[in-house]
Amino acid sequence: MRLSQPRLAPIDISDMDEEQRNVVERASFDEPINIFKTLAHHHKLLKRWLVFSAHVLNKSTLPAREREMAILRVGWLRKAEYEWAQHVVIGQKAGLTVEEIDRIALGPDAPGWSAPDRAILNAADELIGDAFITDGTWKELQKTFNDQQIMDLIFAVGNYDIVSMALNSLGVQLDPGLEGFKK
Repeated sequence: MRLSQPRLAPIDISDMDEEQRNVVERASFDEPINIFKTLAHHHKLLKRWLVFSAHVLNKSTLPAREREMAILRVGWLRKAEYEWAQHVVIGQKAGLTVEEIDRIALGPDAPGWSAPDRAILNAADELIGDAFITDGTWKELQKTFNDQQIMDLIFAVGNYDIVSMALNSLGVQLDPGLEGFKK
């Protein structure tokens, strides 16, 4: 973790007002997690961001496995340990193996990637590095993915770039049971 303590502590559910609690509980599957309890400090922002985030995670045309590859790569590149830890779990549910997740940290040039997987990782690297997908990567993406899927890839990378900035800057700490970067 970049910060050992949160700059903005998560709000305990019992200390939230009704509006905060409603937004956080709607966002949570089980027990509310630290990202939502931290963003509850600005519950109107959280509420609006959740609409877009729900598209990225649940309504995207990009297959879940490939979406998670891109999100994990963003988390790695941005040194967003909380994002990485959450999406290791989500990525495994989406079909990524532990070996593939470990290889995401090594990037698109690591041996063993298929051409479509390499294109996903290259796109994430290029978007994070220069806010632009090069022609070569674009052409590789088009061999496997349609225009909407490529657009969803771009917006997934952009969303999780913003999320990484927030997580790192606010000092959101890992939730119990999650593992951060392998040391």
